[in-house]
Amino acid sequence: MKVGIVGLGLMGGSLSLALKKHSKDYYFIGLDHNELHCSQALQLGLVDEICTSTEALKSCDIIFLSIPVDGIISVSQQLGPLNDRCTVIDLGSTKEKISLSIPSDIRHHFVAAHPMTGTEKFGPTAALEDLYTDKVVVLCDLEKSGVHQQNVAKKLFTDIGMNIVCMDAKEHDRHAAFISHMPHAISYSLANSVMAQEDSKSIVALAGGGFKDMSRIAKSSPNMWEDIFRQNKSNVLEAINSFQSELKKCQKMVENEEWETLNDWMREANTLHDILD
Repeated sequence: MKVGIVGLGLMGGSLSLALKKHSKDYYFIGLDHNELHCSQALQLGLVDEICTSTEALKSCDIIFLSIPVDGIISVSQQLGPLNDRCTVIDLGSTKEKISLSIPSDIRHHFVAAHPMTGTEKFGPTAALEDLYTDKVVVLCDLEKSGVHQQNVAKKLFTDIGMNIVCMDAKEHDRHAAFISHMPHAISYSLANSVMAQEDSKSIVALAGGGFKDMSRIAKSSPNMWEDIFRQNKSNVLEAINSFQSELKKCQKMVENEEWETLNDWMREANTLHDILD
């Protein structure tokens, strides 16, 4: 089975490793505008060959679009007519704009997916065989996808150990803004606020596990997250406003020395891990 991967970074590379672990019956063709990523992907065995245009991918049974969300829209509009059995799966972190932007004549070929996984690292060398194992993948607007394409996507994600959740794209984007996108905005803000106030020696000397955990995702690709914030602007702003409201509550309780109320507020936050753990 021929599999095309557009974007040979963490997500695309890890997908290749996961599929290779499951089956030896895949042949991978890679496409990436970054020449270093292409050579690294070949050296690491993430792909069997490199192509230089989307035209070369049209013979593939499955095409994955694992590039920034604006790029997914651009590539989807370049693909043109596809083989009836071809399945195109995008892995973008926002879904509504992508789902609505795919040309109507090939929309049934597409499955809009968001694997809820990742790390702060990027590029082919960041690829992990188990990145997708036991993680959730959200499939959006499935009624717009062909029956064959739905079945291919569901089997593929199940084969690599993912748990499937189906959701409307608009609903997905609001949930993702609060659970994924806002935490990235907070992490970038935290990193910049600390660097504006502290010199590097103090940061190295005093930064403990809590700071490192909260600032870790500030290492994520700015290009990718710029696209995500742009495409999900209204939901991200709603999420940031909600966070600011809670932070102001904390500020006022400290200013007014309302320690018992602050303690109750923090205990309420503790219950999040009753859900997560």
